[in-house]
Amino acid sequence: MKEGSIMNFALLTLIFVLSFAYITMNTIRTLLEMKGYKFWASLLSIAEIVTYVVGLSLVLSKLNNVWNIAAYALGYATGIYFGTWLEDKLRLGLLDVNVILPKTDASKQFAETIRQEGYGVTVKNAQGREGARLEFEILTPRKREQHLYSFIEANNPDAFIISYEPKFIKGGFWRKRMRKRVQNQDRNIE
Repeated sequence: MKEGSIMNFALLTLIFVLSFAYITMNTIRTLLEMKGYKFWASLLSIAEIVTYVVGLSLVLSKLNNVWNIAAYALGYATGIYFGTWLEDKLRLGLLDVNVILPKTDASKQFAETIRQEGYGVTVKNAQGREGARLEFEILTPRKREQHLYSFIEANNPDAFIISYEPKFIKGGFWRKRMRKRVQNQDRNIE
């Protein structure tokens, strides 16, 4: 094998890795921004832009080599996939989960059951097409999202569930509880 082809393979690998790293960081940074982690998003952007400039300059310096462009594109696509997979594993942020049930004695008890699981819940009276309903608004960290869905399904298999990512939260039972948790963690560090 010629020395030039080894160097080309090394260059293609470097271009792929830089593109992959850039777009993975780009995906995570964008998600951090959307969830309000401004400091971490800004810090990550430094590494992101350096990686981007170096990777793209390698491609642009030899623009006539289609393999360089292909390696960059493949790294880009793979980085998007990995970045979204990684964000799903990190599960940053909070969810507002709304559960709607027919208004029965069992559904009235559901609020206490869900509170015993450690979730904050607000209950509202609602009117649906088929009669009176109860709407449960539950705030949860995204890390507990699947647990909450499984718990709801086990207790109310016919529940109507819809979730949102809140942009701003102030006050309430849940925020006070989180503040105490952070203060206790700070004390344990000292």
